[in-house]
Amino acid sequence: MKHIPLLDVRRGGPVAHTRARVAAAAALRELCLAPVPRWSRHVCLSSIDHIAAKWLRSSVSTYGEDLRDVARILGFPGALTLNMSYLFACTTSAAPGPNGAPLLRRSLDWPFDGLGRCVEIAWQSGPAGDFYNVTWPGAVGVLSAMAPGRFCAVINQAPMRRRTRGLIGLPYDAMLNLGNALMREDGWPPDHLLRLAFETCESFEDAIALLSREPLARPALFTLTGTRPDEMAVVERTEREALVLRGHATVANDWQTPRQGWNGRMGFENNEARKATMRGFAPGGPAFRWAVPPVLNATTRLVVEMSAAGAGDLCARGYEAASWNSLPTPATKDFHLCDAAPALAA
Repeated sequence: MKHIPLLDVRRGGPVAHTRARVAAAAALRELCLAPVPRWSRHVCLSSIDHIAAKWLRSSVSTYGEDLRDVARILGFPGALTLNMSYLFACTTSAAPGPNGAPLLRRSLDWPFDGLGRCVEIAWQSGPAGDFYNVTWPGAVGVLSAMAPGRFCAVINQAPMRRRTRGLIGLPYDAMLNLGNALMREDGWPPDHLLRLAFETCESFEDAIALLSREPLARPALFTLTGTRPDEMAVVERTEREALVLRGHATVANDWQTPRQGWNGRMGFENNEARKATMRGFAPGGPAFRWAVPPVLNATTRLVVEMSAAGAGDLCARGYEAASWNSLPTPATKDFHLCDAAPALAA
């Protein structure tokens, strides 16, 4: 098993991260795209890259230039496509930790090989201060991060908007949702908006206000924890509306209270089973003892525990599966920020 690298990219952010790790980004691309025939990659990925680039030019996101710089540095088709793809499923818990400060725990499920063994920690910065982003070389947004003394936050994929019933209408609804997302010119990609929060928000409340206010390109679930025992919240977002739910929460891939016209991803029973398992492990004890089925499943690629209290701490572990239907096993050694950061600072 390999160590998870920690890179100081406070100057230059994701572009500097990509420039320093071109070979790692290329290796990740090959692993993610292994199921795609080589002869079709250039044509397919170039076409999707073109669509993504066109959308980003008209998007409200301020990070489009970063993504174009990343694509130029890497020099191969797929940089934009992989950035604009979206996580498959996740399970998240915001609960009081052993010391009373809130602890954020999350698993990230994504059906791409390589994401577990290639995960990295980027030490980034913005006007509001530094933060640690659990990410990959070539990625521009933020899915899981911790800002010491401010807040932690993660994204879960929101339920799917349904206009039809049953499996027959599922492809129709999926294509219509994608078309609506691409046609909206004034919404943030959720991972770009979360990066903006970490760069510009000085507090837990500032982050909630930003994530509730700005228009989104597609629905998302944001879970946040601050530094005080009462600072825990879920922000349930559609493109233009927000519902803020405060307090201890466990999140899968559905609204906390199911809504008519929406289907939780992975199905109601699967979501509830993952949430029940996560709730069954109170914070404390060995790291990641909660990473068991069904929270841990064939597509799990990453698990993270983090707290923003005091100097902040973050633990991460990457996973890979031997086959599509097998449980994954650890692909990295456990990363502990409290052990890694002093050495990097020195």
